[in-house]
Amino acid sequence: MKRPFWIALLAAVAFIVIVLARLPAAWVIPSGRPEGSCASIDGSLWSGTCAGLTVGKNAVGDVTWELQPLRLLLGRLAARVSLTHGAASATGDVEMTFGQRVTARNVVADLPLDPKLIPGLSRTLHGRARAELALLSIQRGIITDLKGRIEAHDLEDRSGAITPLGSYVVIFPGGGGEPVGKVHDLDGPIAFEGTLRLTRQPGYVLEGLIATRRDAPRELVNNIQWLGSPDASGRRQFGIEGTF
Repeated sequence: MKRPFWIALLAAVAFIVIVLARLPAAWVIPSGRPEGSCASIDGSLWSGTCAGLTVGKNAVGDVTWELQPLRLLLGRLAARVSLTHGAASATGDVEMTFGQRVTARNVVADLPLDPKLIPGLSRTLHGRARAELALLSIQRGIITDLKGRIEAHDLEDRSGAITPLGSYVVIFPGGGGEPVGKVHDLDGPIAFEGTLRLTRQPGYVLEGLIATRRDAPRELVNNIQWLGSPDASGRRQFGIEGTF
């Protein structure tokens, strides 16, 4: 009696999988909704494209996905996802579970520093960012774990005259607690070494030691002098924090 039951069960599961694999994505994914929609949808629920995705009033870009069916058996929605938005691009393996937890692995992203892409970013700051993340875990909108490196290249302050700020990297080792990464400069007029902590608010705390190099613009040198007296090596304490 058991063998026919399991054969019937496997046949039913196989049928459902086939139906889902062929189900047009446009039948399931909403369009024209203010909270989030696609300008056009192609492909199937299993493998498809959402062109012109918008969330709220923000244009996200074009998204493609390839679902990982075996993860559905564990109650998890997982897919290989790619995103393009003008000069910005990102790919990664994304998994969603109950409890509003999102986990991304093998993430590679390359994007310009643009307030339209990064909410809260100063409009006077320009440059490019590249991320290579082995793990990114988000719980209810808060980053709870982060492992990988994020680089910012050719930063410029354009609040007045264009002031070069250099390039930097932050490396997150991963692990429990609030994510804390080590930061240091790669090149440019500023020497910096410190830490970047992502807080639960959600927010951030950037702290470290900063100094200008000989070729630093005079305006930059004057601004850093306001941080207080330097130590024996010419470095000053620097700290800034904020919320997202």
